[in-house]
Amino acid sequence: MAAVTAGMVKELREMTGAGMMDCKKALAATDGDMDKAVEFLREKGLAGAAKKAGRIAAEGIVATALAADEKKAVVVEVNAETDFVAKNEKFQSYVADVAAQALNTTAADLEDFMAEKWAKDETLTVKEALASQIAIIGENMNIRRFAQVEEANGFVASYIHAGGKIGVLVDVETDVINDAVKEMARNVAMQAAALKPMFTSRDEVSAEHIAKETEILTAAAKNEKPDANDKIIEGMVKGRINKELKETCLLDQVYVKAEDGKQSVSQYVAAVAKENGANIKIKKFVRFETGEGLEKKEENFAEEVAKQMGM
Repeated sequence: MAAVTAGMVKELREMTGAGMMDCKKALAATDGDMDKAVEFLREKGLAGAAKKAGRIAAEGIVATALAADEKKAVVVEVNAETDFVAKNEKFQSYVADVAAQALNTTAADLEDFMAEKWAKDETLTVKEALASQIAIIGENMNIRRFAQVEEANGFVASYIHAGGKIGVLVDVETDVINDAVKEMARNVAMQAAALKPMFTSRDEVSAEHIAKETEILTAAAKNEKPDANDKIIEGMVKGRINKELKETCLLDQVYVKAEDGKQSVSQYVAAVAKENGANIKIKKFVRFETGEGLEKKEENFAEEVAKQMGM
């Protein structure tokens, strides 16, 4: 049996990022064979991942990746169990790798994406690479979703808020691309991050949504003013739906940096277009917020560490 040296352990740690004792055990189990030790750790990683898969992963970060010509971009969300890990440099580097892979993927959905070869190590799938990271970092992690945006006749703007809590992509169709137009697009992305619109414009709002809102608001108006005639009720409902759309449609929202406090996002975009002799259209946006819709596990981190250490 080959002697396991400190240098071998160090080398294996650098290759895999696994813990010192795990590396030492792997080398001992494989008679000092470095390649087999890496395989041993991968196998352990997959086993460890399966063991941890029941825990809720609701922290994490959102990241974006942009093509060199800015005509294609992607936003991804990768979850972890604790904010502590979400701030870890190794985790953030892994998420950046996921975003880079998602930028170039042709996968139609997350299932296909998880099954494709991991670009940084084609002996693994994306799913297997995730499992290895789970074993190294020691928490359950999850690639939750990704979305690509492409714009041949313009560019895609991206914005990350609060270190990865929110990520936004904005599809900008334009015949002029300069610093002023790019600044406008970034401002629109910041608007979407801050005010959480549901739609880009009223064109995206379905007739079913309007019908449902009309039904709800009509009932509310009749309760408020039981003696009002239908024309008054209709006017109240129309006004309230219009107010709601101004809040939920990005282009209808009041621009957060408006000097007069009244200028809408669409008016801001139009003003920038006029100043630069451009034809500009905000076609759509994608907004991801970390953990939205997921249950967070409330547990004291120190207690969890103590539990794992048998203290």
